Amino acid sequence: MKKLPPVEKIYEAYSAISDKRIVMEENSAKVFSSDKSKEYTVTWNDDIYSSNDNASYWQGYAGYPMIAVLMLQNRISFDSSVTEFFKNINWKELNAKYKGKYSKAVDEIMEGLKNSGVDTDKIYEETDKIFEELKNLDIQCKRSSLRPPKSK
Repeated sequence: MKKLPPVEKIYEAYSAISDKRIVMEENSAKVFSSDKSKEYTVTWNDDIYSSNDNASYWQGYAGYPMIAVLMLQNRISFDSSVTEFFKNINWKELNAKYKGKYSKAVDEIMEGLKNSGVDTDKIYEETDKIFEELKNLDIQCKRSSLRPPKSK
């Protein structure tokens, strides 16, 4: 992967998996946004992936829909028990609250988890492991031919 995503996109991928917002098909997947207002399309052919989420389309790095698909395809290993901590999070609302500062959104979630007795160190370790696998993943991320969807 030429351009790496912010590590915070992994947490959004956890939510997509936990909320079962991904419909896998043979060479594509539909991924719904956290508030269900948008539907993204991730496609792949061998080691070439594309997605029409804003991060992948405009920034050129793997957005959370692509990361979630790679996790479900077992191209990236992950501990599925970690995903359950990220169920029902409205990322659109959180990211808007922090004006796109993804780390602040993740900090709020992790602080809440820690305050409720969750071992957040395990979550950080798992996320770091996934990020390392992303760094070493030999795939190409290309801009989708589909434009990002508008909110419904």
